[in-house]
Amino acid sequence: MANRNAHPGNGLSLARSQELWLLACAVLTLAPDGARAPGWLIAAVALALLWRTAIWWRRAALPPRWLLSLLVLAGSVGVYLTHRQFFGKDPGIALLILFLALKLLEMHRIRDGLAVVFLCYFLLFTHFLDEQGMDVAGITLIALVVITATLSNLAHAGRPLVDHLRLSALMIAQAIPFMLVLFLLFPRVQGPLWGMPTDAYSGMSGLSDSMTPGSISSLSLSGEIAFRARFEDEIPPKPQLYWRGPVLRLFDGRTWRIGTQQEKVSPGGTASGPAIRYTVTLEPHNKPWLFALEMPLAPPSGAFVSHELQVLSKTPVRSRLRYDMQSHIGFVPGVDEAEPVRHRHLDLPGNNPRTRALAEQWRREATQAEAIIQRMLGHFRTERFFYTLNPPLLGANGIDQFLFETRRGFCEHYASAFVFFMRAAGIPARVVTGYQGGERNPVDGYLIVRQSDAHAWAEVWLEGKGWTRVDPTAAVAPNRIEVGLASAVPAGEPLPFLVRADLTWLKQLRYRWDAITNTWNQWVLGYDPQRQRELLSRLGMPQPDWKAMTVVMAALCGLLLLGLTAWALHRRTRIDPVQRAWNRLSRRLARIGLARRAWEGPADYTRRVTQARPELSPAFAAIAGLYIDLRYGKLAGKEAQQKLSAMIADLDIPEWR
Repeated sequence: MANRNAHPGNGLSLARSQELWLLACAVLTLAPDGARAPGWLIAAVALALLWRTAIWWRRAALPPRWLLSLLVLAGSVGVYLTHRQFFGKDPGIALLILFLALKLLEMHRIRDGLAVVFLCYFLLFTHFLDEQGMDVAGITLIALVVITATLSNLAHAGRPLVDHLRLSALMIAQAIPFMLVLFLLFPRVQGPLWGMPTDAYSGMSGLSDSMTPGSISSLSLSGEIAFRARFEDEIPPKPQLYWRGPVLRLFDGRTWRIGTQQEKVSPGGTASGPAIRYTVTLEPHNKPWLFALEMPLAPPSGAFVSHELQVLSKTPVRSRLRYDMQSHIGFVPGVDEAEPVRHRHLDLPGNNPRTRALAEQWRREATQAEAIIQRMLGHFRTERFFYTLNPPLLGANGIDQFLFETRRGFCEHYASAFVFFMRAAGIPARVVTGYQGGERNPVDGYLIVRQSDAHAWAEVWLEGKGWTRVDPTAAVAPNRIEVGLASAVPAGEPLPFLVRADLTWLKQLRYRWDAITNTWNQWVLGYDPQRQRELLSRLGMPQPDWKAMTVVMAALCGLLLLGLTAWALHRRTRIDPVQRAWNRLSRRLARIGLARRAWEGPADYTRRVTQARPELSPAFAAIAGLYIDLRYGKLAGKEAQQKLSAMIADLDIPEWR
């Protein structure tokens, strides 16, 4: 009798149970892709899975090859139309998802099942290109166990489900110590080990280098974490938590943009009060700016402070970054700002005539710049201006429309209008974007700043005072600065789920989950060269270099291999006499092609042997019955074991003579 599964790649057909295992692998592998794949692809994959399940349930025929070819062509065209290319991270992953779904519709042999398994393994890796959180790691681990168990099932069909899962879990458990050693001791490098495609970072969110009406309000609808901060001392009051980001100087009538970002070695200005020290853990956003409390003085390693007091990294932030910062909340920069610089902050386009006329009128009536600023803030407070996430669209003269007609806007509308008005009144001014506020997690003490905390405010230059922060939003909606976004917007407007003020019953659960996630980010994803040096120094390696770490890593891996080998040998020697005798019988029968298969029980083995060699039936049945009684029944004792060994030794097989 041929061994159906002796060679998994021999083209034999899949069993129904194996097909079900492969479907389960595909579902677990594709589940995390539901949040990032295009909608049409999700629908196509769901239909393919349902179609294949129906084929399995009804034992129907697989679709013809010409139809599968058309589906491959249509799916490939859809990927190209969605991404405008076939090369890159997103189109590459989309093609892999498509090919896995369509491969299910043609799998009917063992080699097809192996192709599905290997596609699943590869797709598991792609999950970490977008997200490396604990939830993705947990789902991936579960999928890895099931996929490896399916691979075992393809090689040894017929064994119980629990055996495949146990073998898979055992293999992964044996690999975990090696994984930990490599994780802790393998020399860390800054940045990825390989080049990523150009679109690998396209899905990252955050503040951009420009601001148009609606850009920050749309970002405020996201509850994603922008960064976390841990302070050495007490967290400053919320009205002082202005996290400085891109400084926008250029204005074309609709869009504010950054100017030339030049490094300023020693920012001039006056400082009052002690320095605030804190550590920021910044999420990747594919831009060079780092966020710091106003005003940052000492940039971290690999970064510099621009002339506009913005902290900039020398490379885009494409992975989670942790850096130490020092700020002076009372620092006022630019007291001695040069005349050409001040003049550049007066440039205006030739639109918005009504705003220009009003600014010139106020300029003639005022004796000092501070009077114009206070009058404008009072105008925002006393007139019917509204703070809203859903402002109306503005036309070519957007500032005029906002100030004199709609009077409804978000922080970017108020900052933009204020800076335009100040410039029109002859006061140097610019827009500053960043984040304002944050939420302290009482579980771990970190301050969490989300995308919903994105904010825009203004800076004006005053004689003898330098660049001074003015937040016109605080004049319209002071609760936004003192409490948060949820308390400032009108009731009924859309807000991120995690920042809603009425969801108090979720806060404790959310705090605990954020603390666990932060621990994972700090010690697993944030295990950078600095953290590695700190840990190895505490473990007795004061000056760890790659040579010392390689020696220790090789020694520990060798010890682990010796330990696993000793464990395997110990398990082998623990086989009881009854099992050893039964194994000896299998080895004897192997000479005539009747060795016991690994998954075969005594009853099945007896049935196969007696069918192949009827002359052995009485003696073999007696041996198997005694073995079953000793192994699974209540029969025990040395006499019964010796009798089993004697019966096996006396078994008469004519071919041996």
